[in-house]
Amino acid sequence: MEHVTEGSWESLPVPLHPQVLSVLRELGFPYMTPVQSATIPLFMKNKDVAAEAVTGSGKTLAFVIPIVEILLRREEKLKKSQVGAIIITPTRELAVQIEEVLSHFTKPFPQFSQILWIGGRNPGEDVARFKELGGNIIVATPGRLEDMFRRKAEGLDLASCVRSLEVLVLDEADRLLDMGFETSINTILEFLPKQRRTGLFSATQTQEVENLVRAGLRNPVRISVKEKGVAASSTQKTPSRLENFYMVCKADEKFNQLVHFLRNHKQEKHLVFFSTCACVEYYGKALEALVKGVKLMCIHGKMKYKRNKIFMEFRKLQSGILVCTDVMARGIDIPEVNWVLQYDPPSNASAFVHRCGRTARIGHGGSALVFLLPMEEPYISFLAINQKCPLQEMKLQKNTADLLPKLKTMALADRAVFEKGMKAFVSYVQAYAKHECNLIFRLKDLDFASLARGFALLRMPKMPELRGKQFPDFMPVDVNTDTIPFKDKIREKQRQNQLLEQQRKEKTGNDGRRKFIKNKAWSKQKAKKEKKKKLNEKRKREEGSDMEDEDMEELLNDTRLLKKFKKGKITEEEFEKALLTSGKRSRNKTDLEISDLEDDC
Repeated sequence: MEHVTEGSWESLPVPLHPQVLSVLRELGFPYMTPVQSATIPLFMKNKDVAAEAVTGSGKTLAFVIPIVEILLRREEKLKKSQVGAIIITPTRELAVQIEEVLSHFTKPFPQFSQILWIGGRNPGEDVARFKELGGNIIVATPGRLEDMFRRKAEGLDLASCVRSLEVLVLDEADRLLDMGFETSINTILEFLPKQRRTGLFSATQTQEVENLVRAGLRNPVRISVKEKGVAASSTQKTPSRLENFYMVCKADEKFNQLVHFLRNHKQEKHLVFFSTCACVEYYGKALEALVKGVKLMCIHGKMKYKRNKIFMEFRKLQSGILVCTDVMARGIDIPEVNWVLQYDPPSNASAFVHRCGRTARIGHGGSALVFLLPMEEPYISFLAINQKCPLQEMKLQKNTADLLPKLKTMALADRAVFEKGMKAFVSYVQAYAKHECNLIFRLKDLDFASLARGFALLRMPKMPELRGKQFPDFMPVDVNTDTIPFKDKIREKQRQNQLLEQQRKEKTGNDGRRKFIKNKAWSKQKAKKEKKKKLNEKRKREEGSDMEDEDMEELLNDTRLLKKFKKGKITEEEFEKALLTSGKRSRNKTDLEISDLEDDC
């Protein structure tokens, strides 16, 4: 392992507490990284800091150590309910990781309490825990922290608790804004005291981050730490010890190439990135069945309660595969990741850099591989120019087995696999259409037949992007997919009950109401209905414009009688009698016949 260092911790101009130095030695960090040596002295001298450093450069310790040191130097001791520091981070996995690092440094100082506030937990329990144990240092995701400021009715007056705040840290600031937390961040900032130290840490500085710097920091010192040597001259954004590869293969070859690669690297630790949650669900199931003898786990943003457990379990593994979305792309420190495999390129170029940064962290070596379709090859040049991220080609692996028929067999045997495959395909196409680099990733250039074969689909799904297109190169299976059962007997029983209920409703009719066309967008049906209604009202107004008010009222009355007659609510005799005895007019005053009324109905 090669360390990029900037001197020992003892060489800092502001000396660290002996217990802090002891923890650093226990954790195996005898030297500082460049971002740590640049940031810590400034932070401890009451400066606001905006730091940009490549991923995996040790940013977490660059703010954890100053927080502990600043709180130790406080003249007045913090009470249980007083908040001295807040760390805000975009994902719960990163929050868990930071809280774990922080706990090493607060353990020697029992006077400090820390608390973790993230999604996927009961907020009521979080409130109760804070009231019981306090929280001098809060590590939180923006949504949960914002929610806690609104829990005054439950006995938590957080706005009062943060008056003692000394330090605010916004970690992975660009990701906070990318994920749409800008409103939450601004709301939180309004509750916090202006006299505080603020640190903003990020791997990339965007215009949005610059706006946040202006809003939340006072005369900040800007720190930009680059890789040494050649990397520094080119402002490369990936670690210098990272080997970056790309492989060009057709859509229906990609899965076979991935499985072959994983089978040949079973003793290593891998992160496999997909573009959507549905793709993680589908391919995770497929890889679990086809790559034997290795621990495989899945994680994505729609998992509510399992994510923390899966993340912590995978961190402890010596080897294994984690199939994931970009929820694992930022700031996450998983020990000894050998390969980062990007099955789908990310939706934006900066996410590519962050994905790669899950390996080759803090001086370790590591490798990354992205799979590209032939039409996507210009993306290599784009990354080299836009992200200063050069890649080298990896040739197609030879003697790969064709596993797509096995995947089709799995779908035929279990409806759950079939449905996951269809959802994955649809979500992939929709995500592809929203790619930021749409000059390279163009939906109209996508070979849908090859893509469907790559997903091992049994038939093409019905979706707007495929409307009106023919796919002679795709052969659907000669099976009625509606008959494919769930392997899970309980789910299959529920499905059969639903089918029976649906058939029963179709037999009994729809209570006289007009049925919506199944394959037509509901919004379009509604618009058409509204338009027709307006046209009818306009026609009636035009036809009745020459009528006297009294005559119009009489006509409407007679129309209502006709409707009752047509529905069988009154007999023909009763209808004629009602017309003759009407208080508004009688047969002597009009020659209106039933046929005339029918024209108005």
